[in-house]
Amino acid sequence: MTDTVRGGPLSGVLVADFSRILAGPYATMLLADLGADVVKVEGPKGDDTRSWTPPERGGVSTYYLGVNRGKRSIALDLRDEDDLAAGRELARRADVLIENFKPGGLARFGLDYDSVRAANPGIVYSSITGFGSGAGRHVPGYDLMVQAISGLMSLTGDPEGPPYRAGISVFDVMAGNHAAIGILAALRHRDATGEGQHVEVNLLSSALTGLVNHSSAYVAGDTVPYRMGNAHPSVFPYEPLPTADNDLIVTAANDGQFRRLCEVLGIPDVPDDPRFATNADRTANRAELRPILVERLARRGAVEWFELLVEAGVPSGPINTIDGGFAMAERFELDPVVVVGEGDHAVPTTRHPIRFSRTPVDYRLPPPELDEHGTELRKWLSEPEEDGRG
Repeated sequence: MTDTVRGGPLSGVLVADFSRILAGPYATMLLADLGADVVKVEGPKGDDTRSWTPPERGGVSTYYLGVNRGKRSIALDLRDEDDLAAGRELARRADVLIENFKPGGLARFGLDYDSVRAANPGIVYSSITGFGSGAGRHVPGYDLMVQAISGLMSLTGDPEGPPYRAGISVFDVMAGNHAAIGILAALRHRDATGEGQHVEVNLLSSALTGLVNHSSAYVAGDTVPYRMGNAHPSVFPYEPLPTADNDLIVTAANDGQFRRLCEVLGIPDVPDDPRFATNADRTANRAELRPILVERLARRGAVEWFELLVEAGVPSGPINTIDGGFAMAERFELDPVVVVGEGDHAVPTTRHPIRFSRTPVDYRLPPPELDEHGTELRKWLSEPEEDGRG
């Protein structure tokens, strides 16, 4: 008896992907990895990220390549009668439709939730917006805007310097994950009841829940968090500390970890000092504790301390560039890179983050060229439906 099942846990699920840029395509890529048949619907000029360069690979933006594997592409001009008919037929056959137009933007094409549901009552229809479908419906939804509006940027950067954005479009990715979770939950409900539903995700709500302890500080503690650079408001040490060469992240977040840290550093009596006995003590007296730790850390380099501290069970890590992050994942046997496609179409891409013991992730298709599958999809959509799947 085999230990795995081919096809993935979402095998047989047809996803009509009317999204573009990042949040929606990221969500549908995750679904494709899990076995869903994702049809990427693009305008005649293609997804904007196709031209977001540099960097590029073979003339194609690596941004686009990073979030579009596992999909088939069809280019449709929804202002064209035949193309619109194909788009509506795809929506009618789909299990899932995902879009990130401005709220109401697809209504003029008869591709809004109410119109699609009328022809396809079981549809799980997911909409991703910046600020919801109510009073914020008119506000464009860009990740950088949400980083600013949500308060994230007020928490990022040096306390004496300006606010900074995160290095990635963090809330686009977070909203894409929330959309995927919502879709899976709605499919579970549909399997049990036969009912489809509208799954709405917006970047600002994803941001506010993603601010976790900072959000809770405000809503439950009536405290507005402030920018602390790399320091943590509630834990110390939990930040980069200088060593003989480079900074090292040290996260001794409980009393046992702190005691082990001090043992490795050769200062085993420090945890018995009443100023540093508990996390609350250490956080309150960080100005006194930090120089003690820094003096000891200056005796070795960051990588050497990392090896010693991890061996002792103290969370720590060097501050890598991206290549170093992948190298560390290779060291830990996480196999972070997979190659999708063959020959000239082969594209290295980042491994899906979830592993399944029975239904492994399937990397079937490389990111598609614009309208690469248009001919076969138009033919299929023009034929009488047999089983509702491509």
